[in-house]
Amino acid sequence: MWKLKVGKAASSDPLLSSPNGFAGREVWEFVPGAGTAEERAEVENLRRDFTRNRFTRRESNDLLMRMQECYARQNKAVTTLAVNKIEDCSEITEEVVLTVLRGVLNQYSSLQSEDGHWPGGYCGISFILPLMIFALHVTGSINDVLSSEHIREICRYIYNMQNEDGGWGTSTLGPSSMFGSCVNYATLRLLGEVPDEQNEGLSKGRAWILSHGTATAAPQWAKIYLSVIGVYEWKGNNPIIPELWMLPHFLPIHPGNFWGFCRMVYMPMSYIYAKRIVGPITPTIMAMREELYSVPYNKIDWDDARRSCCKVDMIYPPSWLQKVTMASLHKFVEPVFNMWPMNKIRQRALTNLMDHIHYEDENSNYIGLCPINKVLNMICCWVENPKCSGFKRHLPRINDYLWIAEDGMTSKVYSGCQSWEMAFIVQAFCSTGLTHEYGETVRKAYDFLKNSQVIQNCPNYKSFYRERSKGSWTLSNGENSWSIPDTTAECLKALLLLSKIASNDIGVPIKEERLYDAVDVLLAYTNKDGTLSSIETKRTTSWLEFLNPSESFRNIIVDEPHPECTSSLIQALVSFKEIYPGYRHKEIEKIIKSGALFIEKTQRKDGSWYGSWAVCFTYGTFFAIKGLVAAGRTYQNSSSIRNACNFLLSKQQTTGGWGENYLGCQVEEYVDNGRPHVVNTCLAMLGLLYAGQFELDPLPLYRAAKELINMQLDTGEFPQQEIVGNFNSSLFFNYPNYRNLYPIWALGEFRRRLLAKMG
Repeated sequence: MWKLKVGKAASSDPLLSSPNGFAGREVWEFVPGAGTAEERAEVENLRRDFTRNRFTRRESNDLLMRMQECYARQNKAVTTLAVNKIEDCSEITEEVVLTVLRGVLNQYSSLQSEDGHWPGGYCGISFILPLMIFALHVTGSINDVLSSEHIREICRYIYNMQNEDGGWGTSTLGPSSMFGSCVNYATLRLLGEVPDEQNEGLSKGRAWILSHGTATAAPQWAKIYLSVIGVYEWKGNNPIIPELWMLPHFLPIHPGNFWGFCRMVYMPMSYIYAKRIVGPITPTIMAMREELYSVPYNKIDWDDARRSCCKVDMIYPPSWLQKVTMASLHKFVEPVFNMWPMNKIRQRALTNLMDHIHYEDENSNYIGLCPINKVLNMICCWVENPKCSGFKRHLPRINDYLWIAEDGMTSKVYSGCQSWEMAFIVQAFCSTGLTHEYGETVRKAYDFLKNSQVIQNCPNYKSFYRERSKGSWTLSNGENSWSIPDTTAECLKALLLLSKIASNDIGVPIKEERLYDAVDVLLAYTNKDGTLSSIETKRTTSWLEFLNPSESFRNIIVDEPHPECTSSLIQALVSFKEIYPGYRHKEIEKIIKSGALFIEKTQRKDGSWYGSWAVCFTYGTFFAIKGLVAAGRTYQNSSSIRNACNFLLSKQQTTGGWGENYLGCQVEEYVDNGRPHVVNTCLAMLGLLYAGQFELDPLPLYRAAKELINMQLDTGEFPQQEIVGNFNSSLFFNYPNYRNLYPIWALGEFRRRLLAKMG
């Protein structure tokens, strides 16, 4: 059976290093013979059930984690709830809400790991796992990292995520795309799957690819991936010239000024492109050269393929200027840099890139900013020296990204979202007024937040286009050192909330200087206009987005400020100055004022805010309201808040809940899903509660609470529904703990108001 190991228990490899004792690290290991015959049979039943219902229920419930022995022992002490459905809002009392809260808090506390965080499958993007397999194939490392059990579960997952039409999506949520179809088909082939008469999945996958334009119509990233393994020619790619990194940094087009994720992915991509890296040409590769195209491989017009992209994948069409630029680079600039003496400049550029790649690897403990740049960096290290320690240290960190559930094994979209979710979990627990009943859970959560804070800057960080990190939190567990500003703000808020709890309940309090460090780093990340971007300060002008070459993703060049991030900043600074009013007071006041003005300015005419990091308008509107309220706005003195309430109320479904469709992220309009969603319902409830709707007219909130309470499962948890994570308005993934933390938070705040009304 598969066993989830967390923290130090998962980290015995001497090639691994960690700044915080591996707190929050999650690794699945296969243990032959583990578990009873009944437990193994239950696992197989869960797998069969998922496969049978895969077209109507695409999301896993992380049931393998939930039935694991260490959790199962704790879960036995949790009484199964006799959930009574509420027929009328008048039945909702403080006692009813308290019972629901204790039910979910009991079960949810039992899922907490020993190091304090809540594990889960942060998954949903379909092209990450294939890139990992491609990298292992190219470097000859598949058998060094993956066992036969890994391969079996990876294949299971890919087949489970195949759409009814035979293709695969770019995300598990969405229609088939050339990107998802080509890379997942190729992954199955590299892992030994054969397209014979018995393999209907591969046959249907190939048919989808051929009927939609063949692999020549794949978007940019897919073409690069396929080129690396040798089933697409490098001359069919648009250039990614490494010499851009040699330009003066003050120029807006220097990649050091681009959004952090874009910069860190295109850095190794440009190295790989310039080197024209191709893996071993095996019989399987030769066979795929025939399977992925409708004409013989040696007859393909690669220049025509370079300009081709499947309509389904074309999220960001290139402008005429970009087409002219790419054609010029391809026909004139790129050939010149491969000829003497200009090839000397190219070599200098590649050496410079490897310096940056090694810096990223060493300072992220070989985890990388994300799995994409991690495995691309791994390929670069292998090309430079297959026996180098850097490449060897990359291999065990592949396991940081692999996650298994009843749907099979896939890759997480990041090494986790432990700190991000933890900040909200703490706020949710505190909202209930029941932290004294869950002292051990709260203490462990507090310890995790302390242990996951980044406590020092990366060395010489400015030379590598990085910003300070001391005092920050990463999205995950602190090991990769990549500060995320809004995660830092939310973690600071959580710590300040916990500081109000008696020290004997939370243990040793965090040192004040570390709170000051958190504020210092937040102020360092704040843009000049008082706003907050997603990963660093905004470094270049918005018009540079026209350079976006990806075809499949939007908004990847410029790190624009966001209302949600700015809201987190305002809330954290307001909470901080209430306890420490003298520290950097003038700067904080100025940021709160200008940040609130930015949030008001970005409100849409219908009263909503677009959410860039989840689905979608309920998310953005909740954050915006909470930020404005923290800045002193109220329903009475703010038309923005009144309009926001009107928007949310206008989208409430007849049942009392809210449910958004992910398509709203792409069309940038509210798209009702036709059925209530736990997370959307909670976000709308919280927005209305913080805005003061309960005091004005509580009936809509009673209706929402009724819908939410009736969605609770007999285990105490809330259901896993359609995934709600959003990235670049075009990628969708699952936040595994949203299904429980937001109901706790919403019902906790609702109960507070019931108590206030009673007393």
